[in-house]
Order: sequence, then C-alpha cells, then structure tokens
Amino acid sequence: MNISIATPVVSIAWLYEHLNAENLVVLDGTINKVFDVSQNQILHTRFFDIKKKFSDASNPFPNAFPSKEQFEKEARALGISGSHAIVVYDDKGMYSSARVWWLFKAFGYDNIAVLNGGFPAWEEASYPIESMREYQGPEGDFRASLQSEHMMFFEDVKSASKSNTHTIIDARSADRFNCETPEPRAGLRMGTIPGSLNLPFTDLLEGGLLKPKTELEKAFQELSTKEDAVIFSCGSGITACILALGAEISGYKNISVYDGSWTEYGSLTTGDMENPKTWTKDELLAYILIYVSNLDLNESGKETAYILSRVDKEVYERVRRQFKKDSDYQNIQKIIQAVKAHNYYRNDLADLFADIKLIAFADGDYDLMERMLYRHLKKILKDG
Repeated sequence: MNISIATPVVSIAWLYEHLNAENLVVLDGTINKVFDVSQNQILHTRFFDIKKKFSDASNPFPNAFPSKEQFEKEARALGISGSHAIVVYDDKGMYSSARVWWLFKAFGYDNIAVLNGGFPAWEEASYPIESMREYQGPEGDFRASLQSEHMMFFEDVKSASKSNTHTIIDARSADRFNCETPEPRAGLRMGTIPGSLNLPFTDLLEGGLLKPKTELEKAFQELSTKEDAVIFSCGSGITACILALGAEISGYKNISVYDGSWTEYGSLTTGDMENPKTWTKDELLAYILIYVSNLDLNESGKETAYILSRVDKEVYERVRRQFKKDSDYQNIQKIIQAVKAHNYYRNDLADLFADIKLIAFADGDYDLMERMLYRHLKKILKDG
C-alpha cells in the first residue's frame, strides 16, 4: 500500500497506523546528533544529518542552505525517491524536524510532514523502537527542483527591511529579541533586524506539540495578515522553520525563511551606536580605546594610528562620531553597559587590558591619569 501526505503535520497515531506503508520513509532530523547504536529511534528510521550532509559546510554561518546538487545527492544516498511519502521527527519533540520539512519544500517536494511531538511523544506512547542504525539500502532517484522563493538571504532581507515589502518575524525568545540577554553564540552581538516583529517559536508549542490550528492562526494574526509576504528569521535558520510550519497550517501562502537569520545579519551589519547592547566586538574595542586616548582631550596621531591598527577605519570613524556626541558620564556608562551585555572579553580580558595599556603608551607618556583610568577600567571590566 502506498500513501500520500495531505497535511504538513501528522500525529504519532497516524504514523503508527501507516508504519508499514510501502512508500513511507521516516527521517530523524535531530540536529547535532551523532550516530550511536546505543541510541533508540522509531522503527525503520533513516538519519537525516542536517549539519554534515544537508548544510553547506563551506559557508561561514551555521546550517547554511545546501546546493541543489548536494541536497539531491544526499537525499538519494538515504534511498529517497520521488514516490516516497516522508515523515520527519526529532528527539526534542518539535525543533529541527521543521527545518528538514522546509528544506524538502524548498527543493520542490511536498509529500512530507513533521511528526507532531517527535520521538518523545512516540516513546511515551510505547510505540515500536529500535537501536539507531545506518541506512544501507539502495540509492534513491530523488530529483530536486529549487523553489527560490522559499529561502531568503542577506541582501533579500536587508532590502525587505528597508523597503517594508515583507513582514519579518523573528522566532527567538523575547529576551534575545529585546536585547535583554546575550546571544548564545560566542562573539555574536545582540540586536534585531530593523522593522522585524517577535513571535517566539515556543509560543506555538505546548508540551512538545504544535498548538491547535485556531491558536496558531491567532498568534500570526496579531502580527500579519494571510495576504502579507512574510519572512521568518531566528538565530541560525532552524526555529524559523517552526514558524513557517505554523504559518502554512494557518493558511499563509507567501512565506519564506531567512537562511542565515540573526547569526548572519548580526555579523554582517553594525550595531546601533546609541544602544551599547548591540555593539560589535570591534565597536566596543574602538569606543574604549578612543575613550582612553581622549583623557587628555587630545587624541594624538600615534594614538589614532594604534586604534586603526586594531579596527577598520570605517568602524573607527563611526564610533568616534558617537563618542563625540556622548558626555563623559555617557562614555563610561556605555562601556559598562556594553561589557555587561556581552561575553566578548570574558575569556580574553588580558588582551583587552593590553590594548588599553598600549593606547595609553602610544604617545610615549603614560601619565598618572592614564594609570588611574587603567586601574578603573580593569575593575569595571572584570566586574562586568
């Protein structure tokens, strides 16, 4: 018996009922999972390795969209053909499985659904499981057909943000979206895509399951209409796909996912100089060094040269403009806020202190005021 899947989400009861369908393929799309025979999986599962097989490893940003050729090759290696009905799950309930679902849709394949509740719900129901095993069956004949409108990239989102052609919805937590907690990725500044709105992906879930359609519709209706063109973003392109899943269930048609999400956008753009929580590492370094070099109200040529040896000229000029606008009190408060907001220097404070001391020495005169400032900055940076 062959089956086709008419909905983007199926229940564990549905999967159990159809587990022996001839054309069914079950995929484990758990991200960051390592193959281990001591781990369990749903019967007949094939491991879909997002990180190593289905992402562009040459891209500097995580989980990057693979090429059509790569996706097709790896899908075939898993024995997937155009006649298969695919169900994908993950071991968190509802997390990275939506990314797998969206990848298939982006390559023109719709006969796929996410297992609601994932492996935890399946295991809790005492449905059949087995030890994890590698797929060793025949190669499939899957053919990818890129649907370019499904994925957005940096320039697309930058343009959409400026022109307001799309509603941009961010799946990160409210604390991250509002710059109240540092990004979990080391060195990534806090911030948001200009004009974006926030809908934490967890707001669509309850007990590891997607909420009912009526509740999903209500969550989206507060931010956009079904006629809007919507771009979903998150930290690195994973949980944005949960929003895409919820939006499709809710009847939204013109939806896309920003592949690089905040990891890419925050890395390729500058911070808001009025808000030190959003500064990049170089912006913070430049501000501190400019502050030290202006203690005597006269930044020397040697001091400027040293700062330019540490940060780009464009960063220096942008930060210096802001520094000149700020009062003495604002200078030190912004430094304190920026250091507290980020973990940029938690593991390399010695390097920062060396920079501070070198800028103080740059003009050949390490005077009493500079020594006092060095001690003061050292204290607040350590406390931060």
